[in-house]
Amino acid sequence: MKTYNIFTNQETTLPQGKADFLLAASVTKTCEIEDITQAGIPGKVPYTPTLDAEFISTQKLFSMPEIAETPSGVPTPALITRAVHNLNPFSAIEILDLGLEIKPQQTQLHSFDIKPSNSISNGANIDAQNVFAKGMEFGRTYELKGSYLILGESTPSGTTTATATALALGYDVAEDFSSSFLNVPKDVRSETINAALSLVDENMSTFEKLSLVSDNMLIFCAGFLLEATRRFHVVLAGGTQMAACLLVADKLREDVLMRLKPENITLTTTAWVANDKNSNIKHILEQLSYTPNAIYTEFSFANTEIPVLKKYDEGEAKEGVGAGACLAYANANSLSNKEVLEAVELIMYTM
Repeated sequence: MKTYNIFTNQETTLPQGKADFLLAASVTKTCEIEDITQAGIPGKVPYTPTLDAEFISTQKLFSMPEIAETPSGVPTPALITRAVHNLNPFSAIEILDLGLEIKPQQTQLHSFDIKPSNSISNGANIDAQNVFAKGMEFGRTYELKGSYLILGESTPSGTTTATATALALGYDVAEDFSSSFLNVPKDVRSETINAALSLVDENMSTFEKLSLVSDNMLIFCAGFLLEATRRFHVVLAGGTQMAACLLVADKLREDVLMRLKPENITLTTTAWVANDKNSNIKHILEQLSYTPNAIYTEFSFANTEIPVLKKYDEGEAKEGVGAGACLAYANANSLSNKEVLEAVELIMYTM
């Protein structure tokens, strides 16, 4: 495995040492729109972040008997995250309940009294200012256990809400967002995004727009970033969704009159996202008022004995549950592609 800078393609790395791992888990009812996402069991997609939270915390499931997977059988990227933890444990694994329908069991859970958001096609019905304030407060008070923090997410249909969010805030990124699908369902996504954008107008404040077209994860994590990065380094673990989180934080820092500390932020994703022909994370990041430290890690399932895992290399799933950052963390701590691959296989064999 090797880790590279998204902008320069120069080899780079995360710091060595232990990291805390936080999973921002939330449900937007956008995920209930037929064919909008394949990030989970059909008809049970709102369970996905709950199952991801349970699995990375315990390597077991309590809320359902089966792990979240796509209709073609590709298992959740939570497998990668848990495999890396098994090889080089994080200093902590904690879950942020940012609006879950089903509470995960046997996890270190932080609750913020945030409800699942509605479908953006009819208005998300989020109190964005309140959710953002809760993120800022948690960023001020979170006690770091390791040397730095990895912040991942599990939000099914989150790339749809992220696209709508970025467009509502005026960014020119309509064709840039990734998907868990190999072939993006553009008609369904476009109809949903257009319906959401029809609800906003240019006279609305940033918070008013976010309340209609965004999701709790993006808003909360943007607030968290602004405060937490004043104290320690945050690795924003994800692809185009987390790039959108940076856009939200960059926009809102003007509203709350805060400086952002870009030197304390690293966006980290997979090569599957960085090299995706159907999205352009680099272009999203170029919309920021600064050039972020953004990296990806090469990893392959080419040598796996479990055929369904090879679909990752073909472009399914791509990212989620902090997988890209976990691969970079593994690489920084001298773990090889072979070791991580075999750790993932071992989990699947023992499930």
